[in-house]
Amino acid sequence: MSLIIGWAINAASLLLLAWLMPAVTVAGFGTALVAALVLGLLNTVIRPVLLVLTLPVNLLTLGLFTFVINGFLFWLAARFLEGFEVRSFGWAVLAAIVYSLISWTVSALLPRGR
Repeated sequence: MSLIIGWAINAASLLLLAWLMPAVTVAGFGTALVAALVLGLLNTVIRPVLLVLTLPVNLLTLGLFTFVINGFLFWLAARFLEGFEVRSFGWAVLAAIVYSLISWTVSALLPRGR
């Protein structure tokens, strides 16, 4: 059940992000659900591989290159999904940061079930 709630929180976070940032467009809640699913799958499968491959750069930048990786995955999801658009790669990096902050805040405000 918590997986479905987390998925809905991420979809709602995407809609809020699209409302806050003019460079991000989400067609509707259905598109946000699909985008949240794709972002979750990309972060689960591709992100660890990218983190290992870019470890030297990540160490040199003291972990700041992780923001670029997150932005790349956000941009990649927007490139493949119809109805989910990001204006440029720079906006994708900023959107990924704001998206994770919104999602984290909403998740932290909700009570945890046992």
